[in-house]
Amino acid sequence: MYVKRALVTALAAVFALSACGGGGSDPLAQATPSAPATSGGSAAASTVVVGSFNFPESVLLGSIYAQALQAKGLTVEEKPNIGSREVVFDQIKSGGLTVLPEYVGSLLAFVDPAATAKSTDDVVAALKTKLPPEVEILTPAAAQDGNSLTVTKAFAAEKSLTTIEDLAKISKDLVVGGPPEFKERQEENFKNTYGLEFKSWEPTAETTADAIKSGTIQVGNVFTTDPKILLNDLVSLQDNKNAFAADNIAPLVFKSGADDTVKTTLDAVSAKLTTEGLLQLMKQVAVDKADPPVVAKDWLTQNGLL
Repeated sequence: MYVKRALVTALAAVFALSACGGGGSDPLAQATPSAPATSGGSAAASTVVVGSFNFPESVLLGSIYAQALQAKGLTVEEKPNIGSREVVFDQIKSGGLTVLPEYVGSLLAFVDPAATAKSTDDVVAALKTKLPPEVEILTPAAAQDGNSLTVTKAFAAEKSLTTIEDLAKISKDLVVGGPPEFKERQEENFKNTYGLEFKSWEPTAETTADAIKSGTIQVGNVFTTDPKILLNDLVSLQDNKNAFAADNIAPLVFKSGADDTVKTTLDAVSAKLTTEGLLQLMKQVAVDKADPPVVAKDWLTQNGLL
C-alpha cells in the first residue's frame, strides 16, 4: 500500500509561497506531539474528547466532529494537533480520547502492515478484524484523502480521460511524476492493474502539481484533497480498479465513551463529507488561511448539522 508521505514538508514549503501543497500529511510519519492529549486514563464519562493528528486537514475534521457533537447537547473537549498516529492511537485505545478522524487505508497499514485489502469495503472489513477491542471504526465517508493520478482538466478533456484506465491507450507517450519511490512502488501495480506503461518517471515530489500544470509531466501522483488541484485547474482520475488502497475518512471511537448519540451524530457527518467538498474546505484553510473552527461551523450549517 502506498500511503501519504512527506506532506508536512510540502505544506511548509508552499505556505511560504502563500499557497498549499497538500490537504494533509502522512498519518504514519513519526512526529513529536505538539500538544499532549491527556496524562492517561479515560476521560470523564460525561465528556467526549475529540482529538486530531498534527496536520491541518485532521484539525479541521476534528473541529467538524466536535461542533456536531456539541450541537447534540454533549459536553465536548477538543485536543487538536496532537501528533502522529504512533502517539494518537495509544491515546484513543486507552480512552484518553473518545473520537479521532481517521483514514481507513492508512490505519489498516498501521495495525496490519501486511494487509492487502484495497477497496473501501475490504479495508473496513479488515480493520474490524485487526483493531483492538477497545476501539471501533464507524461508517466511512465518501471523502478520501488518498493517492491519485492527476492531470490538467484541459488534458483530460482533450484525451477523453475520466478514469486511470483511460490512460492505457496513451500512457507510453506520457511522463508521470511523484515521490522518489513512486516508480519502485507502483510501476508493476499500474501495469498489472491497468496495463499502464509510461514513457518515463520523474521524481517530482512536492512539486508534482506544479509540474503537471507547467507540462513538465503530463500525469502525477497528487493527493485528492490537495488544494493545488483547484489552484492549478487539475482533475484526479477515478481509480476504478483500486490500484491504490482506499483511504476514506472515518471516525475512530473509544467504544466505552461513544454512545448511540455520538455514533449517529458522527455517521450523519460522514454521510455529508465528499472528496470534492473537503477539497474546497482545505482550500479555505490552507490557502485562504481561514480559521478551521469557522470553516467547520460554516460547513455544518450549510449541511443542516447545526
